[in-house]
Amino acid sequence: MSEEKTFEQSILLTREVGKIERCYNQKTMTFHIITLFPETLEKYLHASILGRAEKKKIIGFDLVDLRRFGEGKHKKVDDRAYGGGPGMVLKVEPIAKAVKKIETKIKRSAKKKTRVILFSTRGKVFDQKAAGRLRKYDHLVFICWRYEGVDERVAEYIADEEISVGDFVLSGGELPALIVTDAVSRLIPGVLGKTESLEDIKGSYPVYSKPEVYGKYKVPKVLLSGDHKKIEEWRKKS
Repeated sequence: MSEEKTFEQSILLTREVGKIERCYNQKTMTFHIITLFPETLEKYLHASILGRAEKKKIIGFDLVDLRRFGEGKHKKVDDRAYGGGPGMVLKVEPIAKAVKKIETKIKRSAKKKTRVILFSTRGKVFDQKAAGRLRKYDHLVFICWRYEGVDERVAEYIADEEISVGDFVLSGGELPALIVTDAVSRLIPGVLGKTESLEDIKGSYPVYSKPEVYGKYKVPKVLLSGDHKKIEEWRKKS
């Protein structure tokens, strides 16, 4: 697929009639994701639990194509690194323009509590505590890196913090954006069918379903006993 065709498709995604304006004005939490590949995030965000929560207007998604803010005829968003080295670096100007555009629209709405996050291998590792902290914001703005990284001035002057999703290297910030969006969304009332399904509330333990016997493998007898006290004790020990 050519770069020009990909660019045209991503523009269509972000221009869906009325969708973006509803994200800024609705009384729910909105995730703004700045990326070069918005089309790669669409299916996951609009499917299953997140998709249902979006339809109910409990959460909102704003996929912002970084190339819209690029420079020149070809909408350039990257350049070589000063000091040499392999690969290209995402430029500070397009990212600054994208963030400013988002923040300008947010200021027009009633919700103003915003956090700008840059995904980076040097950031603080994301965990459940961080998810709970980010849940308190009305708008989360995610900056997805690509290539050899992002101009350091983005981390120093534009982003409020840097986050890493683990001690490994990915090809970009799109997967981290999905991970954080999913983890934070689960903490918002109404996103899950039942709050009790949250693992951080009732803990993680082995679970089984039908059939009771699968070949030589059987469901533990205690789970078939109907004794809720014994079942609870078993789950705590497992």
